[in-house]
Amino acid sequence: MHTWALPAIAAVLLAFSAISGRIAGTPITAPIIFTAGGLALGSATAGLLEAETGAEAVKLLAEITLALVLFSDASQVNLATLRAEISLPARLLGIGLPLTIIAGFAAALLVLDELGWAEALLLAVILAPTDAALGQAVVTLPILPSRVRQGLNVESGLNDGICVPLFLIVLAVAQAEAGAIGDGAAVRLVAEQIGYGGAAGACAGAIGAALLITAGRHRTIDPAWAQILPLTAAGLAYTLAVPLGGSGFIAAFVGGLVFGALRRRHAPGDDSAGMLDEAGDVFSAVTFVVFGAVLLGPALGHLSWSNAGYALLSLTAVRMIPVALALTGTRPGIPTTAFVGWFGPRGLATIVFVILILEEERELPHRDLLLTGAVVTIGLSVLAHGLTAAPLARRYALWSQRNRPTSETPA
Repeated sequence: MHTWALPAIAAVLLAFSAISGRIAGTPITAPIIFTAGGLALGSATAGLLEAETGAEAVKLLAEITLALVLFSDASQVNLATLRAEISLPARLLGIGLPLTIIAGFAAALLVLDELGWAEALLLAVILAPTDAALGQAVVTLPILPSRVRQGLNVESGLNDGICVPLFLIVLAVAQAEAGAIGDGAAVRLVAEQIGYGGAAGACAGAIGAALLITAGRHRTIDPAWAQILPLTAAGLAYTLAVPLGGSGFIAAFVGGLVFGALRRRHAPGDDSAGMLDEAGDVFSAVTFVVFGAVLLGPALGHLSWSNAGYALLSLTAVRMIPVALALTGTRPGIPTTAFVGWFGPRGLATIVFVILILEEERELPHRDLLLTGAVVTIGLSVLAHGLTAAPLARRYALWSQRNRPTSETPA
């Protein structure tokens, strides 16, 4: 990595922090600025961050970021409070997500016809999870209907964890199809990653929650360290799973679920997740800078009509038609269906999946085509969803207020 790479990344974050309050609620979002900053630092411009250097550092950054986000999102899942509004995220995750993967698979076979069926399915899974951070106004604007706002937020928080085991399974299948590993090895690899990952995560989450609850009751923990403890529990989940052969991401997600459930049950007034969320935000910001420099810049140099076409399909028909089918029978109104369907941005989880494939020793036959399609889709999503989040959220909020009985019909 270039000597000035880290100072340059720090400069981008410092510049954003100085204007973060001014741009809040505008079409210029944090991921847009960080990605643009990455493009400016990439090999085609300043040359401070290049695809050929710092590969291990990039992979480590991406893995830490997703582990923190998975643990944080999972720890905040509270089905008890969401029970009254669970129908929308349940439909988006239970019906919309599988249909989105199927639609993405079909579109990849049609548009990127060089891909084998397993590679096409892998691309569809990579692009299935959504990222609420790319359209923050959509999940934070108070005047939006709570059902829609919470539904999109819960969908984004949970579909990463759901897609991780799917990604591992389909990647193993794709490698087996390419002859990189045998069928038996693929089954064993997936079983170990899911099994050991889940077990390690459950243990780490339980240990972290037990320490936080016990120390809190006996008042032996410093408030500052109460904020640090969830962060270290997330680290324990990931680092415990990897040496065992498990998936650190599955461990982080399961660990977050266990940690959050135990904390709410035995320490309902505890509010110690602030540092975990803030750390996730910082690592996410750096990841988008690196994405712009290391992934998006080179991908734009290999952009083709087929890649661009697949990206457009992925962000429109591949997402919006499954959402419309998932909401069939709920009478949400066309604006609600269109709004929920459009705001399925692709971001952090997809970036990490791309980096993991990039660093795999067992290469897929059409790896570059697959990765270019995914990276271009993320880049288009950062721009399109970022620019439209605030204005469309305000317009939809006004429509929902004028048509409250229709827009809030229970799903």
